[in-house]
Amino acid sequence: MRLRVFHRNTYRYDPPAAGVIQVLRLTPRNHEGQYVVRWRIDVSADARLAAHEDAFGNLTHVFSVDGPLRELSVEVDGEVETQNTNGIVRGTVERFAPSLFLRDTALTRADAAIRSFAQGIRSAAGGDVLAQLHALLDRLYEEMTHVTDEADGAANAAEAFARKRGLSRDLSHIFIGAAHSLGVPARYVAGYHCADEAATAPAAGHAWAEASVPDLGWVAFDPAHGFCPTDAHVRVAIGLDSLGAAPVRGMRYGPGAETLEIAIKVGQ
Repeated sequence: MRLRVFHRNTYRYDPPAAGVIQVLRLTPRNHEGQYVVRWRIDVSADARLAAHEDAFGNLTHVFSVDGPLRELSVEVDGEVETQNTNGIVRGTVERFAPSLFLRDTALTRADAAIRSFAQGIRSAAGGDVLAQLHALLDRLYEEMTHVTDEADGAANAAEAFARKRGLSRDLSHIFIGAAHSLGVPARYVAGYHCADEAATAPAAGHAWAEASVPDLGWVAFDPAHGFCPTDAHVRVAIGLDSLGAAPVRGMRYGPGAETLEIAIKVGQ
């Protein structure tokens, strides 16, 4: 499938900001089942994008802009060829052994309720790791409500699990925490998802998880949709949690308010 991705963040500052610095993780890499045909990032201000790779091998761009600055937009326009690999992830840049991804963060740490939930799944699914992970995926999809309004987002996995609802980010944090409690390395993935019809923000910007399975390697699971990612997914960045794989992180200099408007469209 050939997917067209458009993503624009527009920031407005009142009073004007004295300056802005941002780190962008908005550029996907090629790997098995994903080939980037073209990809462009534009910044509305006069700024040079300095390309780097972060510790996890994500492609990053850093820029800074001097003010005064009332408005700033960062725009992505690209096309990606995708194929369905049944969730199996191969050909990616791997900087660390899977064991690193047993590390919990404040966002993914499982509380007693999540640990009990995961142990119940292990008891029902038996000792096969892949079976446990698919059972975890199915149960989360059945018991959790996927929301797309950022106002419904949770502070961490434990809060989202208690509320039984959350953004794709939150459901991925729960999956990761539960997998860790079963002794399975798991990590966070930020990217895009194309629904049957062209999707627009916020649903098109998406998150899921990957877990390390013996004899298979990394396998992707999308708890928001209840299946393994397909050719409708574009994988952009990985991390221990949503902060480590955040599409945009940065800061402004100066007092006042900042508002953000996000526009995302993913279609064929």
